[in-house]
Amino acid sequence: MNRVELLGYKIDTYSFDEAIERALELEKEEKVSQVVTINPEMFDCAKTDNEFAEILNTAEMIIPDGVGVKLGLKILGQNVDRIAGVDFARRMIDESAKNNLPIALIGAKPEVIKLACDNLLSEVENLNIVYSQDGYFKDDERVLEELKQTKPRLILIALGSPKQEKFIKQAKNILPYGLMIGVGGSFDVWSGTVERAPEIYQKLGIEWLYRTVKQPERFKRIFPTLPLFVMRVFKEKLLNK
Repeated sequence: MNRVELLGYKIDTYSFDEAIERALELEKEEKVSQVVTINPEMFDCAKTDNEFAEILNTAEMIIPDGVGVKLGLKILGQNVDRIAGVDFARRMIDESAKNNLPIALIGAKPEVIKLACDNLLSEVENLNIVYSQDGYFKDDERVLEELKQTKPRLILIALGSPKQEKFIKQAKNILPYGLMIGVGGSFDVWSGTVERAPEIYQKLGIEWLYRTVKQPERFKRIFPTLPLFVMRVFKEKLLNK
């Protein structure tokens, strides 16, 4: 496994297909494994949240989701593929269905997760969704026990970061196996309630810009996080010269 370091955390350097191949291997193992789709906001969170920082240090896979992470690695001389979390998770759904592996979806609003499940079931042949739960629950123990009973192999968690990663941390101590991925707003896309950016934006890695124009309230979340993140990377590069 080839990993590169960015601001103290190890990032996987897989291509998209290599990442899928590795995730499928983890999905079949007899333990709970975690995939983190990392972006600059997560690095920022880890600065003040020790529990979250430890989660990043122990995740089985960390793939560069945000274009800011790709840029940060490029500044350090590492040309690593960006792997969009929504595309990665969607491909894992397809592959799980091909391999007859059960999946679970947890998170989002009740109407959103229902639409997402309905759409996925209509689009993906032989898809076996054995469990779904909206994100408006407070009894983590109940949800984890229900996951333990239904035994999904792929578990997609859309609770927002760092909540989804901390939920996965709990699951590692309770579930016998499963590949767990924090997928942020992916359910909104799959439900059709949020429009995906046009393909040109996706290819250029500026999907965040399209979404910010469509949802101006996201501006405060992205800025000043993104420029400050880039500045931190430049500082690290200078210190390590």
